[in-house]
Amino acid sequence: MSVSALLFPGQGSHAEGMEDPFRGHPLLQRGLELLGYDPFDRLAEGTRYQQPALFLCSVAAWATWRESGEGADTRPAAAAGHSLGEYAALVAAEALAFDDAVVLVDERAAAMADAAALQPGGMVALLGGDAVAVRALALRLGLTVANDNAPGQVVLSGPLEAVAAAEEAAREETGARARRLDVGGAFHSPLMEPAAERLAAALAHTPVAQPRLPVYANGSAAPFADVRRELAENLLRPVRWRETLLAMRAAGVERFVELGPGAVLTALVKRTLAAA
Repeated sequence: MSVSALLFPGQGSHAEGMEDPFRGHPLLQRGLELLGYDPFDRLAEGTRYQQPALFLCSVAAWATWRESGEGADTRPAAAAGHSLGEYAALVAAEALAFDDAVVLVDERAAAMADAAALQPGGMVALLGGDAVAVRALALRLGLTVANDNAPGQVVLSGPLEAVAAAEEAAREETGARARRLDVGGAFHSPLMEPAAERLAAALAHTPVAQPRLPVYANGSAAPFADVRRELAENLLRPVRWRETLLAMRAAGVERFVELGPGAVLTALVKRTLAAA
């Protein structure tokens, strides 16, 4: 049996109708009860509702997979989630109770949406190009490298004016193609400081257990050492996804199982491992 790791997607993997395969699943229904609203009806309104909706789908996908023949025959050796996906990964590892995670994700979404309204920002993906030049461009414009997703796929985050300047200069200064992301704020940047403070306050009252399998944290590309502290800090830290995949591979993981809407993370796995 191959050594497997579970992967859970983050915001950006959401899509209309993603909940259809899971309507009626007990976990999804329980999540809707705890929220007191249906986030799937309000996906177009952005972060505030996209995050709870995606979390519920990811956990329902994990539960469905676990109950299936494939899941029953697989004992994962590790898990990781891209940004928001960390919460589903921690539920799968039994570090967070599902009910507590729903409340946390709801507060995270609200805090990030509020922080974005307070200090408007955005994100831009730079595809291809020279990695050193991309980081130099970010430094020149005062942007944060928010996501290192795979070789040739880096996301910059920060004030709207600086993001627009990066779009304009990317091709000439780095050789990369710029693509503005459809997000409501400068996530994983210092502009999320108010959200990190709110999340830390919520986490302080949340029970956390020792994970039953290693869950790799975005900010360190290593297993969580302090779940409460790192979850809050990760709102400000880059998502070191490329390094996370390589670290899990070095730890012996041979197979990656993506659980949630879409297949974005599977594509990043292929790209990262092909370049390793």
